[in-house]
Amino acid sequence: MLTLRTTFCLLALALAAVAQPIEPEKLNTLIEALTRLGPDAVNANPRLKDALVKVLVATRGTPQFVQLVQQFKVADQNASLIEVAAKHPTDEAGVTALRLVLASGDTAALAAALKGTNVAAATKLVEALGNTGAKQLPALLLPLVTDTQRDVPLRKQAVRALARTQDGAGGLLKLASADKLPADLKFTASAELNAVRWPELKAEAAKLLPLPPGQGDKALPPVAELLAMKGDAKRGAEVFSRETVGCAKCHVVNGQGVDFGPALSEIGSKLGKDALLESILDPSAGISFGFEAWTIETKSGEEIFGLLVSETGEEVSVKTVGGAVTKLKKSDVAKRHPSKLSSMPAGLQQAMTVQEIADLLEYLALLKKK
Repeated sequence: MLTLRTTFCLLALALAAVAQPIEPEKLNTLIEALTRLGPDAVNANPRLKDALVKVLVATRGTPQFVQLVQQFKVADQNASLIEVAAKHPTDEAGVTALRLVLASGDTAALAAALKGTNVAAATKLVEALGNTGAKQLPALLLPLVTDTQRDVPLRKQAVRALARTQDGAGGLLKLASADKLPADLKFTASAELNAVRWPELKAEAAKLLPLPPGQGDKALPPVAELLAMKGDAKRGAEVFSRETVGCAKCHVVNGQGVDFGPALSEIGSKLGKDALLESILDPSAGISFGFEAWTIETKSGEEIFGLLVSETGEEVSVKTVGGAVTKLKKSDVAKRHPSKLSSMPAGLQQAMTVQEIADLLEYLALLKKK
């Protein structure tokens, strides 16, 4: 607990900062002062509120800005929050920023940014939206998917984001069923929807948007025969990074990829080819300790699926596919339950030819401790 003297010192620092521009070296001290004083003390004092406004201006575009807006429940900051989300689409700060925007109920600035001419920023925002797991995704992104006047990379990112939620994936399948899914997005939609974790949607995707011929329509040879095949590690590395297979979306190899599932830089030293093949064909058969997936449903109707990375008495942190971490207050959680399925999607072999499976196995087997 803070002493009375310390509290007054922090208060004096905060008040003194209002009268002049904040020097960079004093900014962190002022942030600490405001944070320790807390929302009630700050919001009750006009000069402290002015100090908070100055700090927000000084930290705009940074993760600190998002933390302050969240802690002090500052309204009318959506434009600045969107700016942070576009800079940090896979980081906690960017995802939290968009969650604050969506929670405000005013998505006009977000809709405008998605429709804007800055395609790179809009694409990053769509990526961040996918990481929120928000219930508003279909309303925001399905119109973008069908707008053939927009850039293809942006619309492909919208497909990936929508496939992250059950309602979003269902919306894409409805478009496909009604023959309203644009042709230039069908390959991306097929790759994403054939890998979703909802069995009924995955089965529908297999009918409406089957994977390209030659990659999943032939029965695999016996395991012993497949393991005996000669693979090419160089081609296997290309398969690993290929979007339709998606290994690099969840695993890091020698500093490259996304930190979500287990790092694979030394996987060849830990598992033989037989175990590697089993993990590809049946990922839920042996889930690594610490990488058990959970589904968390919030009281506002959002569904977050990912790995529990930390938990306190008041909040829980979840790392979702893509590597972004979302912090949720336990008071906002309606229910949560562990998944019996691995966060690694089943059916990856459907995105590869038999030879490509052998190539991927060869590549993984050579990833050994140096």
